[in-house]
Amino acid sequence: MINAVIVMNDQGKPRLVKFYTFQTVEKQQQLIRSIYGVLCSRANNVSNFIKVDSLFGNDARLVYKAFATLYFIFVFDSSENELAMLDLMQVFVETLDKCFHNVCELDLVFNFNKVHTILDEIILGGQVLETSTSEVVRAVEEISKMEKNANSIMLGPSISGWSSR
Repeated sequence: MINAVIVMNDQGKPRLVKFYTFQTVEKQQQLIRSIYGVLCSRANNVSNFIKVDSLFGNDARLVYKAFATLYFIFVFDSSENELAMLDLMQVFVETLDKCFHNVCELDLVFNFNKVHTILDEIILGGQVLETSTSEVVRAVEEISKMEKNANSIMLGPSISGWSSR
C-alpha cells in the first residue's frame, strides 16, 4: 500500500501532501520535516530508496526523485515494488508535464485542485488505479470539461438583457 505522496521544493516547503494512512496534522508536519532532513543530507550518488521504519512503522520505504527544484516522494510498505513505485512516480510527473505543458512549482501551488485530481486518477486510497499517462490526461480533460459545463449552467442566461460580463 502507498502510505503517502509528497512533493516539496528544495527548501522543504510542501507543495502537495497526500497521506493515505491517518496521521494528525502535527504528525504530518513532523514527518515532512524529517523526510526533508533525510533528503537534503543525502549525497547525489546514493540510492533513491530509503527504509523509513522509524518514521512510518515496520517495512516502510520511501522512494524519491528530484526534478528541477522539486522532490517527488512516495512512501509505501513492503507489499509494493520499489521499481514500480519509481515508475509510478515517473507517470505522475509526465502526466503533470502534459497537463501543464512543462510543469513548474507555481503550477502545483496555483492549480492544487487539478494536481489532486491527477493524483487521484493515478492513486486512490493508497492503491494504484492507472499507470497510463494518456489515460490519466484523458480523464482529467473530461473532468475539466464537466466542471466548465457545470459552471456555465450555474451562470445561466442573462436576466432582463444584462450580460454577465
